[in-house]
Amino acid sequence: MEPLLIHPAGLIYMVCALLPEQRRRTIVFGTALAWTLHGLALIHAVITPDALRLGFAVMLSAALWMTVAAYWIENLNLSVDGLRRLVLPVAAIVIALPALFPGTLISMAGKSSWFAWHIAVAILAYGSLTIAAFHALLMAVQESRLHSSPNSTSWLSAIVDRLPPLLKMERLLFRIIGFGFVLLTMTVISGVFFSEVLFGTPVKFEHKTLFTMMSWALFGVLLAGRHWRGWRGKTALSFTLMGFATLLLAYVGSRFVMEVILHRGLA
Repeated sequence: MEPLLIHPAGLIYMVCALLPEQRRRTIVFGTALAWTLHGLALIHAVITPDALRLGFAVMLSAALWMTVAAYWIENLNLSVDGLRRLVLPVAAIVIALPALFPGTLISMAGKSSWFAWHIAVAILAYGSLTIAAFHALLMAVQESRLHSSPNSTSWLSAIVDRLPPLLKMERLLFRIIGFGFVLLTMTVISGVFFSEVLFGTPVKFEHKTLFTMMSWALFGVLLAGRHWRGWRGKTALSFTLMGFATLLLAYVGSRFVMEVILHRGLA
């Protein structure tokens, strides 16, 4: 059943990425349809009888699913159509990864009913902060574009030129980070203080826990610096990318090494 969802979703994503901006209604409807099929494919990939299937590919696919949703919503209110030609082709590729790298089955036997909610919140946190990192990279390219030749006609320059002003992009960035930080805080609190209830074992301060807490601290410092010191520009971009890189090492990176390079499951 999953290929029946993946292939149409990927195809529609690519078509919507290539359509001219004048076909706005078709793009809006097509993206929403592809996003819905993408979500159903994710559910099919993750939820199995009495178990959850998780892995780096599922996390990346979930992150792109949220990215598509975020920019689809933003594009209804702001002119961020330039992002479409970047986000949708990547989503079309990433949606197929869980079929190639299915990940590891985690049994629900003996686990609290809250365990699935903990996993869902964690995936949403990773997805939100992935969007923030992607957004920060776009802002870095946008700022670089301001200092480059105005006559540049590359495809990236054409996309960047369609983005909202930097100040508006920055406000959007901090809204995304704030949302992701709340979700990450919930993930850290539930994982550290309710580990025995959720997982049946006391918390283990292994690399995943430590990297997640480091990422949480970096994003927390960034938000505090923004509120109290007015941090913005390169400082905000640096903290965002450092926080995301640390979060990537905490989960997606370790799973990629174990599943793809070492061909081992990782609980």
